[in-house]
Amino acid sequence: MTDKQFKIMCIVGARPNFMKIAPVMKAFAAETPSIHPVLLHTGQHYDHAMKALLFDQLGIPVPDIDLEVRGGSHAEQTANIMLRFEPVLLKEKPDALLVVGDVNSTIACALVAIKLHIPVIHVEAGLRSRDIAMPEEINRLLTDRISQLLFTTEKLGNQNLENEGVPAENIRFVGNVMIDSLLQNKAIAPSMDEVIQTYRLGNLKDSMARSDNQYVFVTMHRPSNVDDAATLAQLLGSIRQVADRIPVVFAVHPRTRGNIESFGLQEKLDHPNIHTAPPVGYLDSITLMSNAKLVLTDSGGIQEETTALGVPCLTMRENTERWITVDEGTNTIVGTDHDKIIAEFEKILDGNGKAGRRPDLWDGEAAVRIVREIREWFESGEYVLEKR
Repeated sequence: MTDKQFKIMCIVGARPNFMKIAPVMKAFAAETPSIHPVLLHTGQHYDHAMKALLFDQLGIPVPDIDLEVRGGSHAEQTANIMLRFEPVLLKEKPDALLVVGDVNSTIACALVAIKLHIPVIHVEAGLRSRDIAMPEEINRLLTDRISQLLFTTEKLGNQNLENEGVPAENIRFVGNVMIDSLLQNKAIAPSMDEVIQTYRLGNLKDSMARSDNQYVFVTMHRPSNVDDAATLAQLLGSIRQVADRIPVVFAVHPRTRGNIESFGLQEKLDHPNIHTAPPVGYLDSITLMSNAKLVLTDSGGIQEETTALGVPCLTMRENTERWITVDEGTNTIVGTDHDKIIAEFEKILDGNGKAGRRPDLWDGEAAVRIVREIREWFESGEYVLEKR
């Protein structure tokens, strides 16, 4: 035991980070006065509406520091974050840096910290898609390589890290903070009627009434799916065929909507059973996932959330870094193949979809385990890096 108060700087940048950091910040506040967390927002993804939705809904404190980095290419964003972050670290002198997930803010801040001999803690370590074309995979590989304490969501993550040479004593299997947020917020998510009213989906109720109150929830934003006209047209064609059988609620990402318009594909969405909405708030997304017959997505986080909710998920990717959602959960990888998407959709509609199970330690207590492990790590003195 020690009387020292340890300072830990926690990084958020893009939308998925907020759901992951929220339970961690709450656990720091509840578990131990010996750790002083400082929350830094890089500004990688930011607008006032998102601030209200995410910070207020999730109960995250207003960031202590905002780097105000905005858009740009991967290189511009990463470089700008590093340039703005270094003087902050030199001034704040935290005992450790905590990063979550796999966005550009994750690797940018981790690189700056490790070069200043500040140890890095990575939450959601060890996930691997084996697809080096994915920017997120590069961020995951590099961040894990330079981290000193690595928290995994599934045991395969431990195996991946050990196979890459990470010492087993640096790895902790703790569960999934994304599911912590989901379970903490499910009870306060709005009703389906409230979501319909918020997004003016009045016709959806009529469509659902003709379909045993069933619908499919769709999200799609990955560049590999939406930046190529032929691929996007094929996927929209699959969504139209799904809508022939059951109503579709399609939360259209700005990138996706822009490409639909620039490729002249608007007519693909002109279907009485397709109900479009802008990107929905976090609590609204919980409602839409929870009540769906199935979810069709290319999102990483949604693969995990649907598994925790027991809702069938079809993932429009050729791979996943979240294999436990396929092996134990409700997720099926369908890629962009029209016939496979429709075949799996029909299987679920006929009652033959995956039942799945919630994976070990996806119990809403991952953040508590993380904070306790960090406290013990600090108190043991293992966090100190040798300067060379």
